[in-house]
Amino acid sequence: MHVIDAAIIVAYLAAVIASGLIFARRQKDTTRYFTAGHQVPWWAIAASIVATETSTITFISVPGIAWAEGGDFRFLQLVFGYVIARVIISAVFMPWYFRGELVTVYELLQTRFGAPVKALAASLFVVMRTIADGVRLLLTAFVIAAVLKSAGISTSIIVLGMVMILFTLIGGIEAVVWIEVVQLAIYIGGAIAVAVILIQDVGLANAISAGAAHQKFRLFDFSFDLTKTFTFWAGVIGGTFLTLSTHGTDQYMVQRYLCTDRPRSAAKALLASGAVVLVQFAGFLFIGVLLFAFYGNHAPVSAPDQVFPHFIANHLPPGLSGLVVAAILAAAMSSSLSAIAATVVSDLLVIPSEARNPRRAMRISRLIVVLAGVAQIGVGLALQHTQRSALSTALSVASLINGPILGVFFLGATKRGGTSAALTGMLAGLAAVLSVAFLTRVAWPWYTVIGSLTTFAAGMIAAWIWTRKSDSSSSSPRVVT
Repeated sequence: MHVIDAAIIVAYLAAVIASGLIFARRQKDTTRYFTAGHQVPWWAIAASIVATETSTITFISVPGIAWAEGGDFRFLQLVFGYVIARVIISAVFMPWYFRGELVTVYELLQTRFGAPVKALAASLFVVMRTIADGVRLLLTAFVIAAVLKSAGISTSIIVLGMVMILFTLIGGIEAVVWIEVVQLAIYIGGAIAVAVILIQDVGLANAISAGAAHQKFRLFDFSFDLTKTFTFWAGVIGGTFLTLSTHGTDQYMVQRYLCTDRPRSAAKALLASGAVVLVQFAGFLFIGVLLFAFYGNHAPVSAPDQVFPHFIANHLPPGLSGLVVAAILAAAMSSSLSAIAATVVSDLLVIPSEARNPRRAMRISRLIVVLAGVAQIGVGLALQHTQRSALSTALSVASLINGPILGVFFLGATKRGGTSAALTGMLAGLAAVLSVAFLTRVAWPWYTVIGSLTTFAAGMIAAWIWTRKSDSSSSSPRVVT
């Protein structure tokens, strides 16, 4: 690796940690640590949402999807569902988040169903997010290992994880959001730079011709086949349900809305992010077509996720290679550790009232940040030999777990059912979606649909049964002795 590239990468990592130190002085209590005092402008939240949603997984995996044999633009059908869900969340969900002083979205479930339901939903979120961000660390490590020939994947995972922990530990969500604004500019700039280099190498007309000849620009697939991952119906229906869960009931995203001052600001941020995400995904897919024009079907890699890192490591000029690696590191720094800590402290820990004070809460929160970061490093190390697309792995995990959480929020919108009905519904939803995932060939975009609708239906049925039993008991004749 050229010394210029190494200097850019080191400088970026140092700047990330320095930004955490700058914001550390403001972190006096958990309200500031977890919600930035509700003082972040909507446009910064919009950039943060895009950076959060994109991540290293998108930066690396989406070009690989279009490059791979049989790959094309059909992934974009899923993004149509992403946009539809944002409209629904902005109109229906957003006012809920600003009723009272919420720290996490799962507090809404306690108000409706009680502490056990809130604890189950929060626990599922912590598990899902730990796995998904462990995959994110792994994918970033692939790039670092490819560029720094002497760095192993395991070493890269550990180093990246430690920087992520330190950055979030000292700066809180405020540092995370503002560094994500910078990250968005860095990785979009890096992607554009790579596209320009590729176009200079292969020629735009040649790339379009090669892509068209191999049907790389195919966008729509209207077949109703539940085993296909990228179809119009899986995208519009499955993508909508997935985003309703990830952006509507997932603390990782909702935490960012709570950093604004009112529902209207949060809705503007979410809707603006949808437009950017749609254009961005189309751009990453086109980079995949350019990579196909450059390599053909025979790049010296073992998995599609590795084709973009290989190009970065071997075909970019000094300086630009370091910039693009910094862009990938930027995407990896969209840490979920603050959201996990907020969820554990607010929803899972039972702290006696006499023991509650701002300093103690901050110490516990920072300890959770460290433990969650170590767990994510562990996931990355455990999965480093997988051959499956990291994007599919992360999204399928999210689809499996977020479905039952979304379903219980649907149930909460009705006036039927209590704690028992909600728990019954969630357990039924988990059982259904796990059975579908491991016993059938149904594609992962349908997991959230199945999990959420099963949870809602089972909860409604359980509520109806218990209401009938209650009515029957109350109407039974009493024996007077």
